[in-house]
Amino acid sequence: MNITSFFIYYIVVTFTPGPTNIVILSSVHHFGTKKAMEYVGGATIAFGLLLAASAMLNHILAGVIPNILNIMQIIGSLYMLYLAYQIYRMSSAEAKPKQTANFVSGLLMQFVNPKVLLFTLTVIPSYVMPYYTSSLASFVFVMIITVIGFLAFTTWVVFGAVFRSFLQNYQKVINTLTALFLVYSAIMVSGIL
Repeated sequence: MNITSFFIYYIVVTFTPGPTNIVILSSVHHFGTKKAMEYVGGATIAFGLLLAASAMLNHILAGVIPNILNIMQIIGSLYMLYLAYQIYRMSSAEAKPKQTANFVSGLLMQFVNPKVLLFTLTVIPSYVMPYYTSSLASFVFVMIITVIGFLAFTTWVVFGAVFRSFLQNYQKVINTLTALFLVYSAIMVSGIL
């Protein structure tokens, strides 16, 4: 397992701006830290549930369709390249979603967030299943990924104001670096290098 590629991909996907992180940032400023943490709680639980469902689905598919892991690695690589492009072209003029910050909205947001859905469907077959075949290993990775996801969400709460001004001032540089890291991860997952 290329642990460096895994962590780069994971950190880029969870710590960079996306629908959930933008709502968390907005919630801190509009509703306060306590309400934002309620939202984070719901988002984290949904994230863990989606990862667990993905791990189970991928284990079932791997048993039924032997080459599914190769297909999922290709899909995961293409998704990472798509994310890299989207992040690179992101501008500060994009509207920030406005939602009520509570547990239920955090939970529901993850189930409709395409970034999270595609990530949860690709991370286990791309990084875990080619190297670890047991359900226990998948469960351990689901737990690790969920905890890191919680830490990413909490980081947006704790440092919301700092990140907001920093991202606004250096957005193009950050987006370019983030996109390059995702391209690297896509290449590593695809097996080209």
